[in-house]
Amino acid sequence: MLVTTTPNIEGKRITNYIGLVNGEAIIGANLVKDFFANITDVVGGRSGAYEQGLREAKSIAIKEMIDQATRLGANAIVGVDLDYQTIGGSGSMLMVSANGTAVIIE
Repeated sequence: MLVTTTPNIEGKRITNYIGLVNGEAIIGANLVKDFFANITDVVGGRSGAYEQGLREAKSIAIKEMIDQATRLGANAIVGVDLDYQTIGGSGSMLMVSANGTAVIIE
């Protein structure tokens, strides 16, 4: 499955627009992990634990989007957009959503 953020694919022709596909991932933040991330995992203003969580959530969301497009018969997804949000009272959960247009290309 070819996945791109662009609205078209150079050298390929879109023959059919199937429709919007999406995937979401919500990952809860562990209070102990948060505590240790604040104390020991911050290097140069970056938190490895949070970065790993973001990568994991992004991978899950993209995989769900690809699975949905595959079920619909697409062989590519164009115009992909990734959105990141914190949800919950104190931002205790992280949500990543991936959205794009499933297409058939030649």
